[in-house]
Amino acid sequence: MELSSFMEALERRNPGQPEFLQAAHEVAEKVIPYINAHSVYEEARILERIAEPDRALMFRVTWEDDEGRVQVNRGYRIQQNNAIGPYKGGLRFDPSVNLSILKFLAFEQVFKNSLTTLPMGGGKGGSDFDPKGKSDAEVMRFCQAFMTELQRYIGADTDVPAGDIGVGGREIGYLFGQYKRLRNAFTGVLTGKGVGWGGSLIRPEATGYGSVYFAQEMLRHRGDDLEGKRCVVSGSGNVSQYTAEKLLAFGATVLTLSDRSGMIHFKDGLTTEQLQAVMHHKNEVRGRLSDFADANGLDFHADGNPWSVPCACAFPSAVQNELADADAKVLLDNGCFVVSEGANMPSTPEAAHRFEQAGICFGPGKAANAGGVATSGLEMSQNSLRLSWSREEVDERLQGIMHSIHETCVRYGSDGDGPVNYIKGANIGGFVKVADAMLAYGVM
Repeated sequence: MELSSFMEALERRNPGQPEFLQAAHEVAEKVIPYINAHSVYEEARILERIAEPDRALMFRVTWEDDEGRVQVNRGYRIQQNNAIGPYKGGLRFDPSVNLSILKFLAFEQVFKNSLTTLPMGGGKGGSDFDPKGKSDAEVMRFCQAFMTELQRYIGADTDVPAGDIGVGGREIGYLFGQYKRLRNAFTGVLTGKGVGWGGSLIRPEATGYGSVYFAQEMLRHRGDDLEGKRCVVSGSGNVSQYTAEKLLAFGATVLTLSDRSGMIHFKDGLTTEQLQAVMHHKNEVRGRLSDFADANGLDFHADGNPWSVPCACAFPSAVQNELADADAKVLLDNGCFVVSEGANMPSTPEAAHRFEQAGICFGPGKAANAGGVATSGLEMSQNSLRLSWSREEVDERLQGIMHSIHETCVRYGSDGDGPVNYIKGANIGGFVKVADAMLAYGVM
């Protein structure tokens, strides 16, 4: 099996889908050599089958705004692969949502969920609806219209969506309420629910915490840790906030946060009080960092990004392809030797290759940011058991899962005495579990 022929065939079937093709290439270039050494996977065409979604659903979402005007959006659900469990993956509400982005996310989710050790397949969904600037009533009406269609295809043992960009606790509440009304059933069909109605403690924090736990695992493997390390964090949403919180708890110094308006550089390090104020500004006020910086006399760079700030560790935690090759070069030149991806595919392929060639601790998203979906899996377990675990119990399980993911990456990514290739380890480790299950089921 050759990478070029695999990608050429995939491009013919998926024209105009650059994000999906990028994700597929990143997996294929690491997995194909392993497949060639284990012919049973090639004979069964396992990689070609994983790359093709079980089904890709697209539907109209019609709702009324506060002025009584009819609005039309497009909804999606990509059910990529359920070889090891129900489809699992978030819903994203953002104007950037399209088929290519959701197929990329669903494809990544298959391998990420496999790495968690939990029985979850991969899926993703969402809409081009933008909740920003909408009233609570408008968001509610949209969510109810969206779920009225989506409920046909999901269920606690079939497909369990969660939140993602633009889908937080408010949206999950509206979505779950509509599902419960339509189905007359209280089931674990969505994760990210409120703690009082089936949710799990630690879920909002889990992706950020997990990214930091994975960075700590990579450092410990080299006989080091995060204490005293100077760290840059991109973004200022949920993942970024809790990445910063856990870094502070580990004794690291957080130097940056960012959003679409620019970057704040905390030259002396972000304090716990400043972080709490940022959380209030972003989560309650829903404002921009530029306004927060102006109000608090902070060093703000409208055209800056965190990668120009000298650091030991970088945590890209905003959006895909936010860290380009030039940014990677600057980070390495400034002494950065740990990168842990809190977002989905935030490093471009060129940047990832540069980190890989430098031999630094580079935790790709499917490994480093798996803490969120891992805790969603723990929420599913609690729902099935009709139990609620304590914060400490969930956090302990999360740390154990991130440790297991790291061990899998080391197992498949080690080559002699050289540094661990975490990209190779994560891709092969995630692939093998899914592939073996598909082989067991036969041709289907």
